[in-house]
Amino acid sequence: MSAVPVTPLDNRSLAAVLRHLRVEYARHEAPVVTLIAVSTREPYRVLTSCILSLRTQDGTTAKAAARLFAIAPTVEALAAAAPADIEKAIYPVGFYRTKAPQLVEMAKRIVAEFAGKVPDDIDTLLTFKGVGRKTANLVVTAGYDKPGICVDTHVHRITNIWGYVETTTPARTEAALREKLPKRYWREINDLLVSFGQTLCKPLSPKCSQCPIAKWCPRIGVGRSR
Repeated sequence: MSAVPVTPLDNRSLAAVLRHLRVEYARHEAPVVTLIAVSTREPYRVLTSCILSLRTQDGTTAKAAARLFAIAPTVEALAAAAPADIEKAIYPVGFYRTKAPQLVEMAKRIVAEFAGKVPDDIDTLLTFKGVGRKTANLVVTAGYDKPGICVDTHVHRITNIWGYVETTTPARTEAALREKLPKRYWREINDLLVSFGQTLCKPLSPKCSQCPIAKWCPRIGVGRSR
């Protein structure tokens, strides 16, 4: 029996896939940084909560962010805080001992160089220690309602499984998506694929038998699945 040909997703099939994922996504709670962004629309809170979320589970991030904003509700308050107090507030997020002084120094710089306003462009945000492309894109999109693509491990991994891109790093995935992905999908792609990647399309043994988009997925690079 001849092998079934593998057909990577193109923009036409991607539109159908994303329609189905919106239905699946609606059944799950949005990532905590998205919830903070939607509820506040404050770039300062989007930026700080995103930094807290790195290498940290959402439940832990949500509680740590609430404690942090209770003692530092503004960037000026964070700039004036003692790193030891911030460290205590954000424990036990990942790398909390490193993040605490970074957050304080970041706030001091925002106050000193940008009059207390979080920068609204990716290149400037990337000059802050501890801010990568995912965080910078999230601040621009969720905090300032500007176009951007947040690419984390889920977006990178899943778009390669689909064959929509052929890349080796999240940074290269972002560049490829900026060239290929229609702009109307830029803002939502991260939320959809984070939820999808955490629940069904997991890194180890994805639940392909339960997947609502299985008929479109070429499963490139997928070994064992359920």
